[in-house]
Amino acid sequence: MKKILTMCSILVVIAAASLAADPVEGYWLSVDDKSGKINAGWEIYLEGGKLFGRILSITDFDQSVTASACKASYPGFPVAGKVNEMRVVGTSWIFGLSMDKAGQWSGGNIIDPNDGKIYQCRITFRPADDRRYKVDTLEMRGEIVRGIGRSQFWQKGTREQAGSLR
Repeated sequence: MKKILTMCSILVVIAAASLAADPVEGYWLSVDDKSGKINAGWEIYLEGGKLFGRILSITDFDQSVTASACKASYPGFPVAGKVNEMRVVGTSWIFGLSMDKAGQWSGGNIIDPNDGKIYQCRITFRPADDRRYKVDTLEMRGEIVRGIGRSQFWQKGTREQAGSLR
């Protein structure tokens, strides 16, 4: 009987761990790597086993601005319609990432709605460690080809913070 209870307990722990949200999921504040200012609030979410990210609010722009610098379509873009007619806010600009391991995702894309450029995207969660990372941080890496690109470091936020930038 003890063996059965032990096995059931182990199965419950394994099931709970597999259902736990990945640390990249949630609300994030993108930080411009040149100015250091917060420029957008994002929701990073899981859908169908893939990772996506949509902008919830942006600073210094009308919240209804469209992504007119984008092309009409991109391979694998998750939203039907002409991309260059979509609003920046509410659209999933990060799409199709697969989990490498908990807190690390790759194999998808990110589109910069300001200029329409598409990049390969890798996301890595960096937990607060009171040394390099004072708060939970996402390293958002956009690459032209593997190894050639740049990273931005986003700060963990709340739903209210991510949705209320102006």
